[in-house]
Amino acid sequence: MKARITVLCENTVGARVGIGEHGFSAFIQTEAGNYLFDTGSGFSIIRNALLWRKDLMGIKKIFLSHGHYDHTGGLPDVLGLRGEVEVLAHPHIFTERIAVVKQDEREEKRFVGIPYRRAYLEFSGARFALKKEFYEPEKGIFLTGEVPRNTSFEKPDPRLFAKVNGDWVTDQFLDDQSLVLDTPKGLVIIFGCAHSGMINTINHVMEKTGKEKIYALLGGTHLQFLTPEQLEESIDAIKRLAIEYIGVSHCTGMRASMRLAQEFGDRFFFGHVGAVFET
Repeated sequence: MKARITVLCENTVGARVGIGEHGFSAFIQTEAGNYLFDTGSGFSIIRNALLWRKDLMGIKKIFLSHGHYDHTGGLPDVLGLRGEVEVLAHPHIFTERIAVVKQDEREEKRFVGIPYRRAYLEFSGARFALKKEFYEPEKGIFLTGEVPRNTSFEKPDPRLFAKVNGDWVTDQFLDDQSLVLDTPKGLVIIFGCAHSGMINTINHVMEKTGKEKIYALLGGTHLQFLTPEQLEESIDAIKRLAIEYIGVSHCTGMRASMRLAQEFGDRFFFGHVGAVFET
């Protein structure tokens, strides 16, 4: 399928006006209809959708990458416009989550899970379809489901915790999933945060689709939180693949983004608010 992808929510804003926020959302236009991948933190999605003339009232489905506030916070606003709509996610999307961050030699604990109860979102129009496996919800559109963790260098973020069976443990993000578009130019992988590992996700997609041609990588890659050595291993893995474009944003971070720009030159672009990618 041919697609036009517009970043609606992201930490930074491009040349035109818009609102930046910590989070991610992408509007996906295809011949078969329009879709929304994630909803940002909830401060900017309506304003930016109006600015970029993206009709949230007409989207066919909402895809969620994982259960963090900065990817799900805009759900009530979108549902308020769209009304009843299918929301596709992993069954662990409502897991309780916190981040533990050191600030001025003190530990600060913050809730970082979905900021709304499932019942409230369903009352607002969300029809949740929760699956763990890799599947094709629309022709030419895939969700990765749970991604196997096989690389040695992509590790869980030690700052992030989830409540499992009553205990707080390092969050393994089994609900982390990415969106895949099968286009005439090759596969396009859109990450929310790639908590399961960008390279793990790429390998999983190639195995499940049986295709090795990846046209583009877009979205948040969580490279900001890797050590310099782990970042270089990720870059080396990408270099072994003939990926034509890398348009990262959000949790990729500026340090990692600049390193990718240095390595991939014109093949790299930053996916700020308003960035558009066409296949």
